[in-house]
Amino acid sequence: MFAGQVVDVDSPQGRFADGAGLVSGRRLEDTEAYGKHLFHHFAGELSLHIHLGLYGKFADGELPVPAPVGQLRMRMSGDAHWLELRGSTACEVLSPVEVDAIRVRLGQDPLRDDADALTAYRKVGSSSKALFALLLDQTVVAGCGLIYANEVLFRAGLAPATPGRAIGAAQWVEIWDDLRALMKEGVVRGRIDTVHTAHTPEAMRRAPRIDRHGGEVYVYRRPGQPCLVCGSPILRGEMAGRNLYWCATCQKDR
Repeated sequence: MFAGQVVDVDSPQGRFADGAGLVSGRRLEDTEAYGKHLFHHFAGELSLHIHLGLYGKFADGELPVPAPVGQLRMRMSGDAHWLELRGSTACEVLSPVEVDAIRVRLGQDPLRDDADALTAYRKVGSSSKALFALLLDQTVVAGCGLIYANEVLFRAGLAPATPGRAIGAAQWVEIWDDLRALMKEGVVRGRIDTVHTAHTPEAMRRAPRIDRHGGEVYVYRRPGQPCLVCGSPILRGEMAGRNLYWCATCQKDR
């Protein structure tokens, strides 16, 4: 949207005023996503780093820029469009060294073409931690959120508590490839749908329902409801401080 343009950046809320002053009036050269981190790279080796966290959100539109409303952290405008950011965990201007420090601590991102499943497996295969926790560990798999962690384990037929070291490299690659395909479909469709997918058979022969996360899921937020495959009730628990959902019949303990 803004690549190659000289952009205006401000902070109506005021919390990002100093950072906005550093990048406003510079050319935005590139935008890069790595896991849940977004980097806007500006001329002069400065990068705007954004992490939405649980409550951050973007809004955008065509010029003219609307009057600011509420707690607006950052606003960017270019030749024809504007972008607004609210409620993010991080909104800061970083040097190349600081950007590299974030990249180094992140794991492999399934959405990136330079990601490597076996690099991630070196951490997974040597760990006694549960696969559910490993999928949500951003130092192992960058960008996998709670819905995908629950759903990809159901699709693999693995109980959430299965230790990483209990699976081999080939099985991990299958999980990785499925996760990568699901996440890429989510980007294209603009919703998370793990049942009606392009690369696996569907369990149901109807259009996906639309709910809060956007599409159809097998287990996520379906406790007590029948499994779409076997009919057993979906179970709910907690692990690593996060909600997990699984089918005890389809996902056997290892």
